[in-house]
Amino acid sequence: MGLFGRLRGRRGGGASSGGDRRGTLDRGSVRADLSHLEQFVATRRGVEGYVEPRTAVTETTILLVAADGEWTRRRIDGPDVARKLSRDLAIPVYDAQVTGYPQRMRDWSARQQKRL
Repeated sequence: MGLFGRLRGRRGGGASSGGDRRGTLDRGSVRADLSHLEQFVATRRGVEGYVEPRTAVTETTILLVAADGEWTRRRIDGPDVARKLSRDLAIPVYDAQVTGYPQRMRDWSARQQKRL
């Protein structure tokens, strides 16, 4: 089984394969989400993952933050899948509700706003 198949876990492959959305208003993760996360890690230094819990509006997401504070967020099929992805990509992963977000992420976002 390939990386994408393993990452889908027990629930299936997200919205495109009829995965269980359990009443959220959001779509599930798709292959493009996982590809984006892999590409982000491959092209940046010092990436860390922050798992964000499922809510009534959104599915579980993982926020990746690079050493310079650049960040990206994508849907993922649950916290276990986020942790497995982090192991597969060899990056640390944290629970965003426990640790919060790194200051470098907020600093990077502020710099981007000044550019506009």
